[in-house]
Amino acid sequence: MNATTVAIDLAKNVFQLAYADANWKIVSTARLTRSQFQRCFQNSSISLVIMEACGCAHYWARQIQAQGIEVRLLPPRYVRAYVKRNKTDAADAAALLEAARCADIQPVRIKSVEQQALQSLHRTRSLWMTTRTARINALRGFCREFGIDIAQGARLGLEQIARALADPNSLLPELLRTSMRSMIDELRLLEVRINQLEKQLGELARQSATCTTLLSIPGVGLLTATAMVAATSGEVSHFKDARHFAAWFGLTPKEHSSGQTRRIGRISKRGDRYVRMLLTHGARAVLNAANLATRMQRPVDPLRRWALQIQQRSNHNKAVCALANKLARICYAVLRDHEPYGVARLDHKLQQSTFAMPT
Repeated sequence: MNATTVAIDLAKNVFQLAYADANWKIVSTARLTRSQFQRCFQNSSISLVIMEACGCAHYWARQIQAQGIEVRLLPPRYVRAYVKRNKTDAADAAALLEAARCADIQPVRIKSVEQQALQSLHRTRSLWMTTRTARINALRGFCREFGIDIAQGARLGLEQIARALADPNSLLPELLRTSMRSMIDELRLLEVRINQLEKQLGELARQSATCTTLLSIPGVGLLTATAMVAATSGEVSHFKDARHFAAWFGLTPKEHSSGQTRRIGRISKRGDRYVRMLLTHGARAVLNAANLATRMQRPVDPLRRWALQIQQRSNHNKAVCALANKLARICYAVLRDHEPYGVARLDHKLQQSTFAMPT
């Protein structure tokens, strides 16, 4: 068999392989079990392996790279267009070969063990926060059912719920009090775990020079800095420019243009939704602080002044998206130059920069 390239359709227990020669023509196929797949690249003449960037792809890519074989991970969204006729494992493997020949499709960088572990910490915190919010909303709803109004805010709301449970004369029925106390105990345990995880992230950020540099940017806090490092490993040389970096987080507008007509829509919301959410929340905090400083007649820096100008000619939410896009571009510049953010150095750049606002 004169095969130099193999495309792999990954699965949990069954792996479909398509072997191709130097002319990208399929010469053979194979369907392997997990144990067979672990041994198939030992003493192999294969020089290139192509896979989709899906679950466990980064793990297998690291294992195959350790044997001296080049590995390319392709975005599943772009591979889908090359699937012919019916969708089967064999058709998916053949589509990977066709997609790999397209020079416009940029492969996904293989994540390290540390990157994936850091991302898992963020996912754990996100799951705990979701559980915490659900429990608080349930307790708030229980109280409302019996005529007890709970104030907004997690901390103040929990204090009022705890006082209502401790008061024997409150309107809460005795049948429900035991379950509600158990939910409050669960919430306190979740808060302890969340605080411990945030302390762990803070310790990691103090040991990382990249995180320290990112923390110099307004609107970028502990979560955004560590999540950015987990997503990029602190290296942005594979991005063409700052706009490409912002588009990777789905913060650039979608375009529907033809001929002389150009239509700019909302942001694409593609890519890493978690980091996009953090950048958007950071931008919202920066813009709110800028509005407060303006009302109190305090001076604002050029970045906040630029965001306020966007808000004046459009609206608050569009200004938040524009500022999130700007923060992503600043993150790109900081990671590229390995220098902290400096307001004076970027003053003239911010004045000249433009952002296509959605209509």
